[in-house]
Amino acid sequence: MTRTLLVVDDDDRLRERLVAAFVDRGYRALGAKDHGEAIERANDGKIDRAVVDLRLPGVHGLVVVRDLLALHSAAEIVVLTGYGSIATAVEAMQLGARNYLTKPANADQIHAAFDVEPDAEGEIAFEVPTIAKLEREHIERVLRECDGNVSKAARVLGLHRRTLQYKLAKFPVRR
Repeated sequence: MTRTLLVVDDDDRLRERLVAAFVDRGYRALGAKDHGEAIERANDGKIDRAVVDLRLPGVHGLVVVRDLLALHSAAEIVVLTGYGSIATAVEAMQLGARNYLTKPANADQIHAAFDVEPDAEGEIAFEVPTIAKLEREHIERVLRECDGNVSKAARVLGLHRRTLQYKLAKFPVRR
């Protein structure tokens, strides 16, 4: 029997790529760009697995997780986000998500995230990022949101421009 997988992401290109990748893996894969489409797809038939982005237009991805599980309680859900935090990871797991991944993640990583087994206490182990990694990711996100403008990013971060330049020199930033 073919499993149905729903990809909920507002990035059309990523969503289409993931749908195609999961079709290649033997799934009946569907795409949805927001909460409304996701619920519409879930009402059309059984959803076995879902990949849900946290940042969606309108309704937050955690609401999508909650509503999908209300409709299909046995569904396995992996939350995918470009803006990961421990707080949202914990909240997603408490809502019933199977796993939590930060972008960029490819179809193989997402597929593997569904197959992670809980340990003896029923907990799913996930790698806790270091403070340095969290700081780097936060700086990268703010810099992207400021369109690469270091002065503006420094103001948003509450840092002196030279301090931010020093931090940026320590690691390459994808702009």
